[in-house]
Amino acid sequence: MTATLTTGRDPRTGAELPGGEPPSDDAAVEQVVAAAATAAPALDALGRSGRARLLRAFGHALGNRRDDVVAIADRETALGEARLGGELTRTSYQFAFFADVLEEGSYLEATIDHAGPSPMGPRPDLRRMLVPIGPVAVFGASNFPLAFSVPGGDTASALAAGNPVVVKAHGSHPATSRLVHEILRDAAAEAGAPEGTIGIVFGRTAGEALVRHPAVRAVGFTGSLGGGRALLDAINGRDNPIPFYGELSSLNALVVTEAAAAERAAEIGAGLAASVTGSAGQLCTKPGLVLIPAGPAGDAVVVATAQGLEGIDVVPLLNERIHASYLADTEQLRAVAGVSTVAEGDAEGSGFRVAPLLVSAEAGALPEQALAEYFGPATVLVRYRTENELAAVIDRLPASLTASVHLGGREAAPPWIDALRHTAGRLVFNGYPTGVAVSWAQHHGGPWPATNSLFTSVGATAIRRFLRPVTWQDAPEQALPDELRDTPAAGPVPRRVDGVLRLPA
Repeated sequence: MTATLTTGRDPRTGAELPGGEPPSDDAAVEQVVAAAATAAPALDALGRSGRARLLRAFGHALGNRRDDVVAIADRETALGEARLGGELTRTSYQFAFFADVLEEGSYLEATIDHAGPSPMGPRPDLRRMLVPIGPVAVFGASNFPLAFSVPGGDTASALAAGNPVVVKAHGSHPATSRLVHEILRDAAAEAGAPEGTIGIVFGRTAGEALVRHPAVRAVGFTGSLGGGRALLDAINGRDNPIPFYGELSSLNALVVTEAAAAERAAEIGAGLAASVTGSAGQLCTKPGLVLIPAGPAGDAVVVATAQGLEGIDVVPLLNERIHASYLADTEQLRAVAGVSTVAEGDAEGSGFRVAPLLVSAEAGALPEQALAEYFGPATVLVRYRTENELAAVIDRLPASLTASVHLGGREAAPPWIDALRHTAGRLVFNGYPTGVAVSWAQHHGGPWPATNSLFTSVGATAIRRFLRPVTWQDAPEQALPDELRDTPAAGPVPRRVDGVLRLPA
């Protein structure tokens, strides 16, 4: 019996694309993971400088195949050449960024306490730093075929930490995943990295086998809450449970104050419409609930947002499942008592196109359905009449990746901002949460169900997920990692020595 191929569909037409990838059977998964496990010591032995060269080689290799990658990704996702070109630039930059993180070295948390007296008696020589955790399984996301997929942030940070990666390709873009994997595999070989540094498997069954494999030491996942729970269940059934780092669900509430609405209603409405409909609302940071004051100033924001939908060319949704869920879920939302339709965009065309949707509800009688995530170009406008009504809705918000606030130019910070801080990992002021910069200070995470850990999946500290601490006690110099020796051969890194932080000159 021939196994069903994993094939993409053209979101613009709904038609199945030619080609496809056969699902990886148990033997294929075993082979890929075994290669990763064999590669782990050699990848660690490349050191920080060797892995930095490897990451930069990945970025250059992707850039050299830009036209090919963007073309095939657009065919499978319909996200458009401009959006995908920007995503490829971000993905290449992310590799270079983590190369800089490696060379800077503070991520190691290198710490030295020399032997000596202490209030508890003699203290041994203790030296601590973070080391690679082992092969990492990464699950590609549907909505970012590059930046959160085969060459994405989970892959870049895990490799930077010194861990081989096996990616479970997303079924919506198998050809893109195959092409990008081949580019990275060939670049790794040219850079002198061990075979098995980057591997790939296809198919849901292969993904389940991957997280159960005893050689896999951590999992990075971006996807639905249901998918994340299924993988967590599989991990919890292992003899040796492992860390699971999931980005799962996010409402991303946005609050507009009376002063902000009075000052710049048109600007806020136009920006909100663009943020809700960008990439057809298929961004994990799309504002799904917007708190707007009742009255004329808030009315102007609502009108400007509705007008912003006019003429916006919304790309199709990514796949049939997302398309069907969006239609069913938004239909149910509109049928809820107390929810009224404010504006609906154009859904003309074939394939997986949908109409962007604005609905509204009153803060004082807000149904529970308004607090759910609707993956696509829809958002709920919630009209509040008093600060108490606003605060009551904020208290009901589910945890999210972001929370956004639009304030007046001279307005003091309202007291409810602290409540938003407890529900989100990133607070955005006078802007929109879509778009996550790759930087040292970035945090992309939040309390459950936004994520299931305290870590970020974007930015420098994403590397921390794939490292574990080890302390060397009374170790001879030759047994120590270079970064913990009194005089590192590869040059100094930031270290805390006998309680004092010491930075390289």
